[in-house]
Amino acid sequence: MIKINIEELLKQNGKNKYWLCQKMNMTSRNLNRIIRGETTSISFKYIEEFCLYLHCTPKELFTYIKDEKTIPN
Repeated sequence: MIKINIEELLKQNGKNKYWLCQKMNMTSRNLNRIIRGETTSISFKYIEEFCLYLHCTPKELFTYIKDEKTIPN
């Protein structure tokens, strides 16, 4: 599973989701779907903008969580 660390990075930068939505011209609904992992893909454009506005690298933006149930035998 891939977790996106947007909320943690916002907190580190003293910003909120509303601010990020305004900067990225994104609806709060879409941002919340990304945060909750309810999307199947994220465009490189959004990844680049998340990193720009949250002052992070893709490595900091994403966390890989190994899920033993989904690993094929």
